[in-house]
Amino acid sequence: MNVPVPISYRFIQKAKPDIKIYIPVVNLRNARVQNKINNEIVAVLNKILIELGYFESSLVELLSYFEIKTNERNILSLSLITYSFTGGAHGMTIVKSLTFDTRTGESYTLASLFKADSNYIQKLSDLVGEKIKKWETPLLDEFKGIRPNQDFYLADHSIVLYFQLYEISPYVAGFPYFPIALWGLQDIIKPEGPLDRLLPFT
Repeated sequence: MNVPVPISYRFIQKAKPDIKIYIPVVNLRNARVQNKINNEIVAVLNKILIELGYFESSLVELLSYFEIKTNERNILSLSLITYSFTGGAHGMTIVKSLTFDTRTGESYTLASLFKADSNYIQKLSDLVGEKIKKWETPLLDEFKGIRPNQDFYLADHSIVLYFQLYEISPYVAGFPYFPIALWGLQDIIKPEGPLDRLLPFT
């Protein structure tokens, strides 16, 4: 079934400090699956808020919102984007993405998208390394590959791997994003997994 799931949001606002939080809310007929997905979204967002000083007296401003990256074929992939400013030269932003099966509520890790013996880390690292060179992405140090649990989301028949601020690049470079087309990964994609379902012409 290729019908998007309904997404609404809950809004939290405070005047001092300046706080605006938009929390995505998945609306499903299956209450158990709905709660499982929404609870995980809130749990991840809470960790981000704590890391960015939501409960600290020095907090000046905080804005948290979300972007839907994929919502089809029973796959929901979204990003939670949170910016906070507690003083100093500039604020800090964290982006965390979650990918779910909207039939079961299962949340996917990067490893769960690929065959167990696929050596997906090396394959994806090589592809990201090629893009770093091609796009002349500024680096803080030599690129040594992705993490086994590298941040990612799914969009437009591709998997997008990305890095947090300062993870591989200076702050001024922002978030380095590297989209990788799914058709080039068919030999390592887990059969009947979310990537398999999102392959073009399937």
